[in-house]
Amino acid sequence: MATLTQPVKSIAQESLLLDVSHVTLKISPEHFDQLCLDNPDLRLELTKDGELIIMAPAGGETSRKNLDLAINVGLWNRQTNLGQAFDSSCGYDFTSLGGGKLSPDVSWIEQSKLEGIEIIGFIPVVPDFVIELRSATDNLKPLQEKMQEYRRLGVQLGLLINPQNQQVEIYRPAQETEVLTSPKKIDCDEVMPGFVLDLTRIW
Repeated sequence: MATLTQPVKSIAQESLLLDVSHVTLKISPEHFDQLCLDNPDLRLELTKDGELIIMAPAGGETSRKNLDLAINVGLWNRQTNLGQAFDSSCGYDFTSLGGGKLSPDVSWIEQSKLEGIEIIGFIPVVPDFVIELRSATDNLKPLQEKMQEYRRLGVQLGLLINPQNQQVEIYRPAQETEVLTSPKKIDCDEVMPGFVLDLTRIW
């Protein structure tokens, strides 16, 4: 259960737990930034409509698969030095494009797009490549909507990996979504030269 913790002034310094699992919260981008600072242990996202998304920590199996995907991208990037790779703790600020503040499970940005860009906070650049990995508790539709938003923003290649159905949905600008069943690898050369994503440990 995702919760926000509000300190209560008392001798025991107990906490009041606010259950927001059945409530849609809307906040401003500025308040969202402060919320992230106040709750560094929570993974939060903000939709383009200002809706707050609170995500519970991933289970062990999903975390293992996430790490494996990030290692794949990270090793390729270290060898080629063509850009910067980021894990699921990285946040992006798309508010200048009419979007929200989102955190892909894995993402990559070509080096020239980062020249002169400050990346200490949320990155104000649209990544070239993103991966979203569906966990056992994730509903598929919100993830598909998130991928469509990435496509609208200009992400060149987006992969929605769905272990439950053993499928990968591939999102590209101005193209229909391509669906592959139990692929062992995905050729990402169109965006990341020479990179092939190994999926054998995902299925």
